[in-house]
Parts: sequence; C-alpha cells; structure tokens
Amino acid sequence: MSDTEIPIWAQEKIIHEGAEATVSEGKWFGKSAISKVRRKRGYRYPELDLKLTKKRISAEARILYRLRKESFPCPSIYYLNTNNSQIIMSKILATPLYEKLNTLQSPKLILEKIGKLVRKLHLCDISHGDLTTHNILISPKEKLFMIDFGLSKISPEVEHLGLDLQVLSECLTASHANIENPMEEIIRGYISNDDVPSSKNANNVISRFKEIKSRVRYHG
Repeated sequence: MSDTEIPIWAQEKIIHEGAEATVSEGKWFGKSAISKVRRKRGYRYPELDLKLTKKRISAEARILYRLRKESFPCPSIYYLNTNNSQIIMSKILATPLYEKLNTLQSPKLILEKIGKLVRKLHLCDISHGDLTTHNILISPKEKLFMIDFGLSKISPEVEHLGLDLQVLSECLTASHANIENPMEEIIRGYISNDDVPSSKNANNVISRFKEIKSRVRYHG
C-alpha cells in the first residue's frame, strides 16, 4: 500500500452514497473489490478537512489490518490512499443480514452467532460504532462477517462496548420486530466462554449495556 502507487481500479457501480463516504463495487487488478472514498466536508477549512479525513481513513485501515491479523471475519485491504481518502478492500460474497434475518428459519441460532461475533470484535479491543444488521453480512452457508469500521475505536472504554450492543438492540427493535426477544440470544452468545479478567469482561459489558438502555428509556 502506498500513496504514490497508482492502482488498477475499474469501477462498475456505486452501491452506497452515504453522508460520510461513497462506496462502489468494481475490479482491482481483476479481483472483485469494494472502494470506499470519504467525502469532503465543505463547511470545514480545506486544510482541516484533509487532516481529519486522513486521520479517520488511516484509523479505519489500521483497524481492518489489526482485525485481519486476529483472523476476524472482515474485508482485507488491497490499497490505501490517504491523499484522496480511498480504501480498496476485498469484496465479501455475502448478503447484508438486514435482508435475510426476518426470513431465516432459525433466527435464534444466528442471533447467538452475532453475539459471539460482537464479543470476538470486542476481545480484539475494538468497538464498531455503528453495529446494525446492515453492517453484518451473512454468506449462503450462514457464516457472518462484519463491515464498515469508519466509526470504530481502538482500545475503547466499556461505555463504547455497551453502546455497540445498544445500537444493535435498537436496530433489531426497529427493523426485525417479528423476532421475539432477540437480545436474549445475542447476550447468550456474547457471554459464552468468556473469562476475561478485566473491567471489559463480558458481564461488565452487558451490565453497561443494560444501564445505557435504562438511560435511553428514561430520557426518551
């Protein structure tokens, strides 16, 4: 990866135009790939905008590299250019869980897998920051992957870990209301086989999640 090398990138289609970035699908040296380009913010001074954007895309790249070293199921980085705020990543052959979860015959098994996946992420000392079923992919063989680490944090506080679960809980309530008590299965998976002797152990994170949920309910 280098800021000076020119990659062979052939864009095929834009798949998402978000507030933070444009995500497109194409080929990188003939391989199916995904490109993510962070948007410029016109309301910021250009120098400040470039500095912040470089910082954020570099942080996302570091997180992806760190997770791949830990064999976490997420995209691999093919190319990084901080000057034009672009990451090119491997394309995962899977579907957003958002599109599949309501139709699965055994959603409880998948929900428990999600809990284990989120815990694995947290054990890598990473919080996601936008943990929804849009950012979890499911393969035809029901293997789960996680994408979009643009809001993630390295060495997060237990509050950030609890917030991951709260965001996921809100997503499940809003988009998958037909599934009864989904967070019970998520939590079951999250706390399974966990004995981390720290403030970030699974039970402490679940306690913080419940505290956050109570706060949201009270203020809402």
